[in-house]
Order: sequence, then C-alpha cells, then structure tokens
Amino acid sequence: MAELASLVQRLEVAVGRLESISGPEGGGGGDCTGGAVSVFVEAYDEIISGPVAQYVSLSQKIGGDVKTHADMMKHAFSSQRQLLATASSSQKPSDAVLATLMQPVSKAIQQVQDFREQNRRSPQFTHLSAVSESVPALGWVAMAPKPGPHVRDMLEAAMFYTNRVLKDYKETDKTHLEWVKAYVSIWTELQNYIKQHHTTGLTWSKSGPVASASAAPPRAPAGGCAPPPPPGPPPPPMDLSGSSGGGGDDNRNALFASINLGSDITSGLKHVSDKEKTHKNPTLRSNAPVRTGPKPFASAPPRPAAFATPTPKQPPVFELEGKKWKVENQEGAQDLVISDTELKQVVYAYKCNKSCLQVKNKLNSITIDNCKKLGLVFDDVVGIVEIINCRDIKIQVMGKVPTISINKTDGCHVYLSKDSLSCEIVSAKSSEMNVLVPKGDGDFTELPVPEQFKTVWDGNKLVTTSTEISG
Repeated sequence: MAELASLVQRLEVAVGRLESISGPEGGGGGDCTGGAVSVFVEAYDEIISGPVAQYVSLSQKIGGDVKTHADMMKHAFSSQRQLLATASSSQKPSDAVLATLMQPVSKAIQQVQDFREQNRRSPQFTHLSAVSESVPALGWVAMAPKPGPHVRDMLEAAMFYTNRVLKDYKETDKTHLEWVKAYVSIWTELQNYIKQHHTTGLTWSKSGPVASASAAPPRAPAGGCAPPPPPGPPPPPMDLSGSSGGGGDDNRNALFASINLGSDITSGLKHVSDKEKTHKNPTLRSNAPVRTGPKPFASAPPRPAAFATPTPKQPPVFELEGKKWKVENQEGAQDLVISDTELKQVVYAYKCNKSCLQVKNKLNSITIDNCKKLGLVFDDVVGIVEIINCRDIKIQVMGKVPTISINKTDGCHVYLSKDSLSCEIVSAKSSEMNVLVPKGDGDFTELPVPEQFKTVWDGNKLVTTSTEISG
C-alpha cells in the first residue's frame, strides 16, 4: 500500500505539470522566457514527488494522527506550489496583493500547528511535534534577503523531536526511522532548492502581467505569450501660464513686485483697533459666526477595546491512562503525589501552575511541558527527565537519573543528590539555569549552566567554549 500511495502521489504531480503547460511549445509556467522561469516550478515538483511523497507514503503506513498530519502537509506543499506557479508567470504585485496570495500557505501552516495542539494526548505526539515545530519553514516565500537560513532554523527546531522518535523506535519499528529520514530530507532538499533558485527571496517573472489576488497563475495563449498591455497615456502637462483668462503674467509680475518691497510690504496692512479685537471686546464673541469645521487639534475618539475571547479553562486532570500518568491543568495544587508507579510507566505534566508534584519509587521517564512555577521531586528515573517550554521550574532528585533535558525554558533549578552527580544535563534555547550540588554538611553549592558560548576555528575544526559571563 505504501508503494501504491507513492505512485499515486507521483501521478498527481505529473498531471499538475501537464495542466500547467500552455501551448504546443510547452512554455512551462506561461512566461515568454520559457525554461528560465518555469525551471524553479519543475524543481519544486521534484521535491513534492520525491521526499514529500516518500514522507506521505511512510505516514500512511504508520497511520493514525501521523497520516492525518501528513495529508495536511501535502496540502501545504500544494498551496506553495500554486504560489510558485503564479510567481513564475507574473510580475511581483503590491504588498497587499502579495499578502493575499500567501494566505493559502499561511492557513495551511496554521492548520498543521493547530492539529498538534488539539492532539496533545496522542500516542504519536512526538511525531506531530516534529512536524509542527518545522512547518513554519514554508514561510520562506516571505523571507528576504535570506530565506535559506530560515528553513535551516526550522529544521533545527524539529531535531529535538525527531531524535526522540529515533530513540523510541530504534529497537522496535524501523518504519519510524525511515519516516524521520524522509521528513528531514524534505527540508534539506528545500534548502538546496532555495539556494539554487531563490537565493535572496522568492523569484518573480520580469515580464507578463502583474500578479492579482485571484491566486490563479495566468496562462499564455496557445500561440505563445501575449505582449503586456500598453501603458496608459501620460498625465497632461501642468499649466504654468496661470488662469485661462490670460492674466497669468500680470499676477506673477504683481507677486514679484510685492516681494521687492522688502520691509515696506506690511505698509498696506489695515490697523485693527482694540474695539475690533474679540479678546478685548467680549460683545464681538457672541456675534461671531459659529465654526462648522472640525476643531483644530481634536483628538480622535477612543476606539472601543477589542473584545478578546477568553480561553476556556480546562478541567484539571490527575489520572493513569495506560502506562502514562497525566497531570494537567493543575492550579495551586501543592499535594500532588504519585506513589504507585511501575518501571514502564511515564509521567506527563502539562500546563500546571504554582503546584508541586512528587513522584515516588522508580519509573521510566518524566516530561514537564508548558508549566510555570512548578516544583518536581522524584526518586529514580531510568530514562530521561524533560523540561519543555516552561518557566520557573525547580527539580529535586532524591535517587538517580541518567539525563535531564532542558529545552525552551526560562528559569530552572536542578537539585542533584549524591547518587545522581553523574547525571548529564542537556540544554537548548534556555536561560537562568542553575545546578545545585550537595555538600558534605547537607547544604548545596549553586552553579550556573552556561548560556553564552564562543566558537573559534583552530585550523582543523570549530572549537566551542563557554564564556566567562556565560552564567
């Protein structure tokens, strides 16, 4: 079935190519330059029929939410292909029209990310996260002058989750390993594609009509490219001769004569007595004409505040589902205790605020996701403790743990026990991290985790060291 799905995907791309060809000469994207512009559309089709098709095929083989997510990604690449076809046959439009043309790609990206947020309890959540973290790479069409590095950054954001997929399925299912390889190759090939065809930004045709908001690429007539419409007539020349009555020269001469008077130019002004001044004669104010125009310096009326739809508060969750302990949406809960644990069980805490969680005995792993001001105390973990998208987290290890991962977190204090001093702490995109090591008297020594690094070339390789102010 996977091979059949891949074949269908390739046939769809081939049909799209045939439909985009206009005229017997096969002008490609419908531009008079022939292959020069249509080449980058064909090159993009190779990405769709290659790594994207392989990724979709493997996703269908895995099934579940991964398959649904892949269908959304397939639609996202199709939307971007439509934009590229428009650019290959049209001149660059105004910013407003360009934003309209990019809306289908933007909506497809948002759909992919929303699906991941709506399925946080999915057993394939790591796969969904890898795709959701990197799909903004399709926004390279709006990046200038360096769209390539944007794709690279988005790929690096996904590596945290793709590595977890590799680790989780290394010994169980090779299909997931092939899935990671195919998915990563999409963005690798896209970087090469951008470097070759869109180095400084999305390339637009230098001829043909200006792109419109209809989003459909214009097609050339069968006989070849139609010439662009002729420009409109130039505006009429400005009439510098004055009024049509022929008094322009007299008015101009009178103006220069007045200027030449110098300081005597005010001699013809009328003197205004105190009786004629409204600020000294109050009776004139009542007879003054009512001003109908707008008041000077009148401030605009305040705009009504936009009504923000409050996010519905989710009910707290504290339960064991299969082998996963779910601790979600806890607010101010200081007595959360998980004591009846097994070695194969995991703990997943999500959106907990100002709470404290204690995990007793030995279990597989613990994940803290999107929590604030949470305290975690645990005995033994045989796998990994992960802190993701959190703020102000405190962790205390009572027994042993081999690895602690801190990712996209601001403020994390890790209290190690004597038995966990060999623990590896891996951090990325995080700040204000401190590790507290126990001393002989029962107190702790606080040590900062480096945040700033210096990299130099030693002639053979890059050497990276933490700076003195790294903490």
